[in-house]
Amino acid sequence: MTEKNKIIIIGCGVSGLTCGVKLLENDFKVEIIASKLPPHTTSNIAPAYWYPYRVYPEEKVLKWGEISFAEYTKLSKQNGTGISFMKLFKLFDKKVPKPYWTKLVRNFREAKQSELPKNYSYGFIVEIPQIETPVYLKYLYDRFIESGGKITKLEEELTSLEQLYPENKIIINCTGLGSYKLCSDKNMFPIRGQLVRTSNPGIDYIYNDEEGPLSMTYIVPRSKDCILGGTAQENNWDLEVDYKTSDKIISNSKILAPKLKDAKILDHKVGLRPGRTEVRLEAAKVSNNCTVIHNYGHGGAGFTLSWGCAEDVLNLVKTIN
Repeated sequence: MTEKNKIIIIGCGVSGLTCGVKLLENDFKVEIIASKLPPHTTSNIAPAYWYPYRVYPEEKVLKWGEISFAEYTKLSKQNGTGISFMKLFKLFDKKVPKPYWTKLVRNFREAKQSELPKNYSYGFIVEIPQIETPVYLKYLYDRFIESGGKITKLEEELTSLEQLYPENKIIINCTGLGSYKLCSDKNMFPIRGQLVRTSNPGIDYIYNDEEGPLSMTYIVPRSKDCILGGTAQENNWDLEVDYKTSDKIISNSKILAPKLKDAKILDHKVGLRPGRTEVRLEAAKVSNNCTVIHNYGHGGAGFTLSWGCAEDVLNLVKTIN
């Protein structure tokens, strides 16, 4: 951690790894330090697909999302990345205006009435990147190491950033919800998500009902399984599985995708999304010799914004003498 001009990144989820890869491939020396490494990060739990969910402000989200969408388009053409394009079926109980982010996706179309499940009156279908997190995070991790990066697992969680100031010129804070304590950031809050992992009986669409009769229900098919969700409980820190909630998730998911009646239940998961009033991406000079770049508060859109945010982090690093 004391090597001259090395950049320290705190956090080894999707934001930390993506920033690390971006910096290494632009000729910076980088070390990631974290108390949790893949496959044990919050990012690994996510049923990730490109979708700006609960993240602000919209104008920055659009820019970051566009950069990430372009990068995922490239990665979808490579084997072993875990990135593929899939149709997202968004469902509503009434017609809604076309969301701001749909200008970035492929092949937007309104659903036909015959395609809509019972009790739904409107929906649209778009093509977006689907990110199979166990595969993709391993790909990112390996790419980081192969590019010359170093990863150090901390035996204990950091209790303050200040302990890193004396020996480091640039620190990049990608700790997600950890910044609630690490930065005493009261704009941060958990958004509790509970998931059920099942076998995949042939589901090939991502289903999402965020505001309709079964809200909140989503189904994310992957190569070997499906992720069913879910919840979005703000300010709930509970990491214990609530099996009544799981039963409701499974029941609702079978209504949207009847094929799931034949699915085998494999696992139950709970994760805490790093909610914030808006993403914090800025540089703060904390001493004569040290600058901290904060990159956290991505809500339910860490993967959706990761490459765009990493681009801004790189540009901020370049401005530091």
